[in-house]
Order: sequence, then C-alpha cells, then structure tokens
Amino acid sequence: MTVAIGFIVVLGCVIAGYVMHGGHLGILIQPTELLIIGGAAAGGMVVATPATALKALAGQLAGLSKGGSTKKDYLDLLTMLYNLFRQAQQSGVMALETHAENPKASPIFSAYPKFLARHGAPEFLCDSLKVMIMGGVSPHDFDALMEQDVETHHHDVLRPSQAIARVADALPGLGIVAAVLGIVITMGKIDGEPAEIGHSVAVALVGTFLGVFLAYGFVGPLASALETGSNDSTKYLECIKTALLAAHKGMPPAISVEFARRVLPDEVRPSFEETEKACRGARQAPAAAA
Repeated sequence: MTVAIGFIVVLGCVIAGYVMHGGHLGILIQPTELLIIGGAAAGGMVVATPATALKALAGQLAGLSKGGSTKKDYLDLLTMLYNLFRQAQQSGVMALETHAENPKASPIFSAYPKFLARHGAPEFLCDSLKVMIMGGVSPHDFDALMEQDVETHHHDVLRPSQAIARVADALPGLGIVAAVLGIVITMGKIDGEPAEIGHSVAVALVGTFLGVFLAYGFVGPLASALETGSNDSTKYLECIKTALLAAHKGMPPAISVEFARRVLPDEVRPSFEETEKACRGARQAPAAAA
C-alpha cells in the first residue's frame, strides 16, 4: 500500500507542477517513446537476468502489497521456536525428527501457516534441525553452516532488486536514445513549418524526460523497496539461526528464544514481557499435540 501511495504522490506532484507551469499534458503522452524506452529496458533486463531471478521478481512484486514482517510475525516465530525447543527439552532432540521431516504435518509448524508459506524459512529451519538431530557438530561449525545458508539465501533474494536497479541505471541513457531518434526524425522535417519542427523537438525531449523520470521516480525506488523486503527475509532467517545455535549449545528454551529476540530491529522486536506471555500462553497445546 505504501508503495502505491508513494508512486501516486510522485506522479501527481510532477504532473500538477507541469500543468500549473502552463504545460499541456497531451504532449507528454507519447506511446512510441515509451515503447522505445520500456521495450529496450525490458529486453535488456531479460538478457542480463536469469530466468529463476525473473520468476522470483514476479513473486517479490506481488508481495510488495503485503509489506514486511511485523512484530506479530516475529512473536509467532519466537513462540513456535519456544514450543519446538521445549519439546526437545522434554523428549530429547530425536523427538523433533518428525517435525523436520514433514513440517506441513507437524502440529507445531501447522499452527503457524504464515511461517510455512514464507519463502526459504521452513527449509532452513528443518534442514538445520536435521543437522542437530544427527549430532556430532560443534556449535562453531553449526554456526558456520547456518551462516553459509543465510548468505546464500540473501544473495538469491537480492537478485530481483539488483536486476531492477540495473534497469533504473539504464533508463536515463535509453531516454537519450529515444530523444536522439526523435531529433533524427526532426532533421528529416527541417524544411517544414516552424510549428511542426517545434512539436517534433518537443516529442524528442519527452523521451529524455521519461527516461529520467521513470528511473528516479519509479524504478529506482521500486528497486530499493524490493531490497528492503530482501533484507527483511534475511533477518527472519537470522532470527531462526540465533535461536537454533543457542538451543544447540544446550540453553533452555526461554533463553534460546531471548537470544533470537535480541537480534531483531526495534520496530519489530516484541518486548521481553510480550514474548514471555506468548510463550507461556502457547505452552500446553503444542506439547500435548506432540
């Protein structure tokens, strides 16, 4: 929603200022200029971007309307991890095997459908749990293993925003291309009426305007928004990683969750009391279901 509002403000203010200055909107409507600039930008992105990143881009664009992780999302995550670690404390780490092997059938995981639907998070948690169950891995090595996974995930989720950022960098240049082509057409009309030549030059300059305007008013901010979402996805995995490492070191469930809570940014970090209350309230049902 905030992305759409921002784009409306950008478009509205630029157009309003142009009209108030005496400009005519009709001259800005140039489908051929948009075809040259937009088509070249889209084609260049397809050439430079792997198909998997393009598919991920479509998913990330669709997810922009949902916003990033909220305090409630992280509170649910911490509560779920607490229930998971509490079962391991009561029944041994082998009791987590059924949850790790089939997370969708797990009574603990299935209570948190938003977690199961999150890209990369269930796989990361379950794969890490399997390593814990296998045993024989020192905390230092376990930390390094998970860190590699988090870095790989971060690299993958950043590729769509990087592709959009490259398009933003190219748009001003493509706007110049469209403008030059317009001047070429104008030169072919050099013996025409002054009004006709002036209109042709104006159309050519619209290409430069569109390239710069789209780059800095729309595509560049969109790339930044996607990058923010990617960083949020990585922070979610870092929260899981911190809790797992603490649990692997033998710390109690509540302390493991507290370690995870401390890595969260202030704007989405539940308070100590909120986390304790949520964990205490959800304690009985998952334990009974296990």
